[in-house]
Amino acid sequence: MKNLKQEKCPQLTLVGAGPGDPELITLKGVKAIANADCILYDALVNPELLQHAPANVPKIFVGKRVGQHSAKQEEINRMIVHYAHLWGNVVRLKGGDPFVFGRGQEEIDYAKSHGLLTSLVPGLSSALSVPASAGIPLTERGVSQSFWVITGMLRTGEISRDIELAAQSSATVVVLMGMTKIEEISGVFCRHGRSDLDVAIIQNGTAQGERSIIGKAHNIAQLARDHQFASPAIIVFGGVSKRLNANMLTAVKKETYAIQAEALS
Repeated sequence: MKNLKQEKCPQLTLVGAGPGDPELITLKGVKAIANADCILYDALVNPELLQHAPANVPKIFVGKRVGQHSAKQEEINRMIVHYAHLWGNVVRLKGGDPFVFGRGQEEIDYAKSHGLLTSLVPGLSSALSVPASAGIPLTERGVSQSFWVITGMLRTGEISRDIELAAQSSATVVVLMGMTKIEEISGVFCRHGRSDLDVAIIQNGTAQGERSIIGKAHNIAQLARDHQFASPAIIVFGGVSKRLNANMLTAVKKETYAIQAEALS
């Protein structure tokens, strides 16, 4: 651990860790980790990334997942300020991109209000990288000209009203943090006459244990239950979803193909 008496400038460096694969982090992100005096990291951050940090730097887990919060956001904010004054440069390592449903702006605002210098290293959002890694193009000529990225659940526990609007568009709709509400979300598409719309789910995208499934809006919730799909997962609504794994050059799991065949039968 570094000498606490050493003069350090209290600062927060917010770093996007990417979707799960430890190689899908930017070079700038790796350099930021290497220059950390303390690291606070989330549940979706691959622990291998901590190897880029100096061995004597404190590495503190503050991960949050649905129903399993090890630290509340308010507590994390206070920890950032406390450790910045104690050690200097606090690297806040967050999965995906900190500004895509990562509450990164809240942490920067809090740090600034307490006199900390702040900086941001963007990350590769799972909303873009996970579908791509599974062979799904979010846009494809003649199929989808745009895409939405929507959170599956608000802090009130309700689904976003934007899903109602998105379900009426021809765009690809990517839902993050939506597995606990998948039946309600898919039901919105069905109410708008899109029960046969292709839907893909990718669990643990780009990381160890990745699984994927494809179905239709009318049966995807049941398929997810039958095959025990759960968070963390990305849900992709749209015609491009049928590309799941079809574009991959490497072999994919037999389990994936078996589930696809069942879903489409």
